[in-house]
Amino acid sequence: MDKKRQLIYFKNYYLDFFNSQEEKTKDKIDYVLFLVTVADRIPKKFFEQMTGYDGLYAIRIEFESNIFRIFCCFDKGNLVVLFNGFQKKSQKTPKREIDKALKVMHEYFDYKMKGDEK
Repeated sequence: MDKKRQLIYFKNYYLDFFNSQEEKTKDKIDYVLFLVTVADRIPKKFFEQMTGYDGLYAIRIEFESNIFRIFCCFDKGNLVVLFNGFQKKSQKTPKREIDKALKVMHEYFDYKMKGDEK
């Protein structure tokens, strides 16, 4: 299968989340991330734009009775940058998690811009 997208993570935000999960949960996360990289069109079941937050997306993972979200954004078209992840425990996405993702997204683009200036 040809990759349509490349995944990267910024700093350790995503890795801290991933490493704190059980092995079977990690396997499911890896499977969904694989789909994100190879699917022509990522099914809405796994990927959605966060309404009202320009450029912020959430990768959706359901495993057993647990729901997880990994925030991300696009950079350069087919590059997906992974940010923080969390286990969703209520119907509505917690504002603090969205705020954290927005902070990390701005931090990423600031870091990248400063790197381009050098």
